[in-house]
Amino acid sequence: MKKRILAMIVSLAMVGTMLMGCSGGSENESGGSSEGGSGDGKYKVGITIQSLSNAYWAGVMGKLQELLDEKGWDYTLVDCEDNSGTQVGQIENFITSGCDLIMVHPADAEAVEGVCGEALDAGIKVMCWDDPMENTTANWILDNEVLGQEIGKTAAEFINEHFTADDKAEVTVIGYPSTKVLKDRADGIKKGLEENCEDNYEIIAEVDGLEAPEAQTNVETVMSAHPNANVFVGVGAGAMIGANEALLAEFGKGKIPENYGVITTDVTEQQLNSLKSGEEAVRAIVGFEGSNLDTAKACLEMYEKILSGEDFSSNKNIVRTIAPITVDTVDKVLEGM
Repeated sequence: MKKRILAMIVSLAMVGTMLMGCSGGSENESGGSSEGGSGDGKYKVGITIQSLSNAYWAGVMGKLQELLDEKGWDYTLVDCEDNSGTQVGQIENFITSGCDLIMVHPADAEAVEGVCGEALDAGIKVMCWDDPMENTTANWILDNEVLGQEIGKTAAEFINEHFTADDKAEVTVIGYPSTKVLKDRADGIKKGLEENCEDNYEIIAEVDGLEAPEAQTNVETVMSAHPNANVFVGVGAGAMIGANEALLAEFGKGKIPENYGVITTDVTEQQLNSLKSGEEAVRAIVGFEGSNLDTAKACLEMYEKILSGEDFSSNKNIVRTIAPITVDTVDKVLEGM
């Protein structure tokens, strides 16, 4: 009898433990434990992002998890693998779990508007990272066209230094037009090149390259068709890492001509080390708050503002800062990676 009672107690404890926190039930899920509840200044947070295969997202989310662990908050971080249907299910799980805050990095913003509205109706705060959504408490966004223009402007500085009207740069734009924010970013890149270059460049190709392997393969294809392709601009870390690897394979470390260059955005340790080495094709990175830790801290500050009840009704689109990272500033950023 005592054994049966003990077994029942253990079973009940296990069920209680499973019900704590926000659980999205993903293989990529990771969580931190806390005393729970917002009454003691600790919260339950559900986070769903596009992909942890993306080096930038993996780095920032790793630092954010460390900060949430330090605060003792309950959280669940899930990866929807760029599938909006999966993401809708994850948000539904967060609602059922009774989260205080849900952060969504949408695979498709329109596809999750409805379920985010359900979260608001349930009294849950909702933050979107990247898209100016309607059914949210606040949106933490980049002006992606402006970001693209800054990438184009930074690339133009490199092009103007190395090319002339008689010897034009052959530019490849590495994008991902099926995602709206990345299409806006690529459009901004082209606008930034047009506004800041002299008559010394030509866009010879536009290819996909959200993740590094795809970018590398597509850049290698471009270089095969255009042997003098020499400047590669793109929408993210994958574009930079893949293009840089393609050029390293073509020329070798320390042998890449000085008029070959890769300029994109996002901030990963691999990108920063490539920039710092001076022997690879990475020439500049247009970054955000700074390091992974800087970005994670800024994200957590947004969580705290939203959860404290700050009123975003007059302006819920909070635009993040951007700035180029060069060989002169790379060491400081590397300290927080």
